[in-house]
Amino acid sequence: MAEGHSNQRTNHAEASDNVVDERTAVELTYRPQSADALVGLRVRERIKRAGLLLRVVFLVLWVGQWLVSIVGRGSVDVVPTVLFLLVVLLVWGYPRLQAAQVQRLVGWQGDYRATVSPAGITCRTDHSTLIQKWSVFQGYRETANHFVLLSRDPNIMCVDVLPKRGLHEAGGLERLRAILDQYTPRV
Repeated sequence: MAEGHSNQRTNHAEASDNVVDERTAVELTYRPQSADALVGLRVRERIKRAGLLLRVVFLVLWVGQWLVSIVGRGSVDVVPTVLFLLVVLLVWGYPRLQAAQVQRLVGWQGDYRATVSPAGITCRTDHSTLIQKWSVFQGYRETANHFVLLSRDPNIMCVDVLPKRGLHEAGGLERLRAILDQYTPRV
């Protein structure tokens, strides 16, 4: 009998955690796009900097190798030039390839319905529901068309992108910004 009573308390506590104050909650409805993932990856790269640094070093080394081959031969050779151009294309295109891969992973789920409230962020699709409390995030960054939330882990493995186009109610942008400012810092 004691077990049944404690289970009721647990279920009641879980139910009260899921209650959302509709006056402060902000709803977003959107279909993810590859550009959303690209914005999230770029923000993550600027915060983390290790990937950006490695790509720049890799590119500088290839530029140096290409210039040395030109100076050493006294003329432009086709093979090193083609390899150099492929490396430049790869370094430039890598984030776009990542964004396209993310889009393949999330795009099939259709429309996303995100609720941002003092309890955290709840994201629903026809296939899943994800609930994240504010303690998951180290902070957020606002771009021209998105809010990008970054996870607390050292490698920033989770990046949540909330596109502003998903806001459909008057005053939603200001309320969303106020909730984010209250529960997580800008980074």
